[in-house]
Amino acid sequence: MSIDNISQSNYFLDFPIIWLTLLVIFIWGVKIFTKKPSQKVLLIDFACYKPLATQMCTIEKTLKIAKLMGNYSDEILDKMRMAMKKVGLGDFTYLPETLLTKSPNLCLETSLKEAQSVMFGALDMLFEKTKIDPKDIGILIVNCSVFDPVPSLSCMIVNHYKMNENVLSYNLGGMGCTAGLLAVRLANQLLQVHESTYALILSTENTSHCCYLGKDQSKLIPNCTFRVGGAAILLSNRSSDRNSCKYELLHDVHYNGASSDRSYKSILQEEDDDGLVGVSITKDLLVAATNAIETNLTLLGPLILPLSEKILFLKNIVTRRIFGVKKYVPNFTKMDHFLPHVGGLPVLNQLQKILGFSDLAMEASKISLKRFGNTSSSSIWYLLAYAEAKGRIKKGDKIWQMAFGSGFKCSSVIWRAIKIVDSNDMKNPWNEESEALIDLNLDNNAPSHGYFEI
Repeated sequence: MSIDNISQSNYFLDFPIIWLTLLVIFIWGVKIFTKKPSQKVLLIDFACYKPLATQMCTIEKTLKIAKLMGNYSDEILDKMRMAMKKVGLGDFTYLPETLLTKSPNLCLETSLKEAQSVMFGALDMLFEKTKIDPKDIGILIVNCSVFDPVPSLSCMIVNHYKMNENVLSYNLGGMGCTAGLLAVRLANQLLQVHESTYALILSTENTSHCCYLGKDQSKLIPNCTFRVGGAAILLSNRSSDRNSCKYELLHDVHYNGASSDRSYKSILQEEDDDGLVGVSITKDLLVAATNAIETNLTLLGPLILPLSEKILFLKNIVTRRIFGVKKYVPNFTKMDHFLPHVGGLPVLNQLQKILGFSDLAMEASKISLKRFGNTSSSSIWYLLAYAEAKGRIKKGDKIWQMAFGSGFKCSSVIWRAIKIVDSNDMKNPWNEESEALIDLNLDNNAPSHGYFEI
């Protein structure tokens, strides 16, 4: 080998980093140019279940039923009355038909009856609105926290509508009021790998099954807040559906604080001293909820905030660690629509105070809470239905749905309106509401502490 060849070989041996760099650039380029673009997930339409007018109950009628079933003292009934008013419930919420009979009987049969009426009621309405054949559904996700029959609720739907045998069916249980948005996330992930597919979500809770008849006051709160409701949502990744859909999914951000014992036990299903099962809500709830919501906002901020807000937020993080300055809360009010879960009026008031949203921005949540009560994971869809009925959804608007619940978890989903949404939808649960039912006489000064002294 000549001297020139040896020198040239040593040159390349002395600079292996050049080859390594070129290799990394090549691999990176191949990855970028061959990466499959993410599927656009579209929300074609949704439907919210509206119970029969005969199921409507005032606070006083609810207390009469509670006394009949639980034999509660006048003192306990007074605390329940106070709790319902503090949480923000009105006199037009709905209870299941099974509780409105002369001799209520809480059993598997009554729970199944409520589940079927809510699920099939919402789904029938959705299929009628969209003209989609149930056999065309490729993905089915059902979420209900406390009621888990065998076969599952998702199987019940497959059987009722005679869906195809290859439908991907999922049943989410025990995930609280955030489960509806977690179902959206699961559907989003599945739609990334299954092309040209419809995904159907059914979000509900079972009031009959979670009714507590014991004397433990920490377990009576769900009786005072949860009411009958459910929603069916149809998603698609088919580009041909873009012209007929309402919204496009932009972001979904989720936080789960269950690794913390304090957070995990803040809402807990357990037996009382008499062996009766109920859901306990402890004093740790406020701390767990605050931490979950703050963390979720921190994760969501970089995705939706303008650059100016991101810089201020980053600057605050640095100066807060060095000089201990007050925490800076970014300006989220530029979102067109903020629709937080109706966990209770104290929670909504605290959110409004922290984030700086106007009374108008919080109107959908507070009025929906007063009108329908806490319908758990489906509540966020009643809020969106309210905004649609009011004619507030314009093309390009961004909608922020937030839900929080046991675990403790907090989820946010951001949608963008594809078109101006028609406010005259006859299937909208708010379509025939009178002003007497949805008046704006809302208590914005409700205390932020618990509903009972627990």
